Amino acid sequence: MSAVYKDDQEDWMTVCLKYLLFVFNFLFWVGGAAVLGVGVWTLVEKSDYLSLLASSTFAVSAYILILAGSLVVVTGFVGCCAVIREHRSCLSTYFFFLLIIFLIELVAGVLAYVYYQRLSEELKQHLNHTMTKNYAQPGKESITLAVDRLQQDFKCCGSNNSHDWMQSVYISYKQADGRVVPDSCCKTITPQCGKRDHPSNIYKVEGGCITKLEQFLADHLLIIGAVGIGVACLQICGMVFTCCLYKRIKMDPY
Repeated sequence: MSAVYKDDQEDWMTVCLKYLLFVFNFLFWVGGAAVLGVGVWTLVEKSDYLSLLASSTFAVSAYILILAGSLVVVTGFVGCCAVIREHRSCLSTYFFFLLIIFLIELVAGVLAYVYYQRLSEELKQHLNHTMTKNYAQPGKESITLAVDRLQQDFKCCGSNNSHDWMQSVYISYKQADGRVVPDSCCKTITPQCGKRDHPSNIYKVEGGCITKLEQFLADHLLIIGAVGIGVACLQICGMVFTCCLYKRIKMDPY
């Protein structure tokens, strides 16, 4: 009787582990969708701003999340097959996929955190140079569009303030046509509205565009880091459940 009771107890525990893995797979898919969504949103919604950054760390973090989120679809399918068929080889493959995605998301989270620490210094050193030296210059169309969108989206003018534009190559050349700031600084854009830099006409923001862009990127990096590390921690539970179920399956059925 004790042997039968022990077998029933083991079967019950195995069933519980299978249900736990099914629940985990559902949460895993949801988390994967969040990871993929954050990565795509970061690159698509505000991709123009990436050309204003000195390094590619921000973009790399987003690409890593997209890769990890895409792998979740395959991994979730493998996980369901592993639970249903109770094959050790399937469980091993599932565990391997979980470990790979765990490491990928952890890397994305760490990159986001490290870049967050030096974001302010990079923007201070690089943004003003980019705006004053590359705006409206041949071959720099992407930067020009990014600066125009930055100033309009965040209602700012210049990297630190509107006077920064007086040092720009664009204002110094005839192509400015008498403007003292680009037209994208204007509260209401009209042809050659940049000729007048009065506060009633252009955006005068304390800290300029650097402050606005820094806050925007910092918020995104926190989201990237939180989602990446959060889902990575969730996968630890999945790996534990997988190991437990693996130990209860003595051999692959023929």
